[in-house]
Amino acid sequence: MTFKFRVIVMPRRDLLDPQGRAVASVLRDMGIKVGEVRIGKSVEVEVKANSEEEAMEIVKKMADEVLSNPIIEDYTVQEL
Repeated sequence: MTFKFRVIVMPRRDLLDPQGRAVASVLRDMGIKVGEVRIGKSVEVEVKANSEEEAMEIVKKMADEVLSNPIIEDYTVQEL
């Protein structure tokens, strides 16, 4: 069976996000009232597995080892 997931990778909350700060600054210069802005990435992936649980484990392994840097990033997994 094929399962589809979205992995959202974001900088850890306790770390600075220079890209987010730059975007927030530009938006404020444009007169748009924003609070904190954080920049991350979204990855959609299809996984072939025998069960949803197996597919989720595969995606978590991918996110831990390839899609994110566990030192500076956190991730969430959504089933699509």
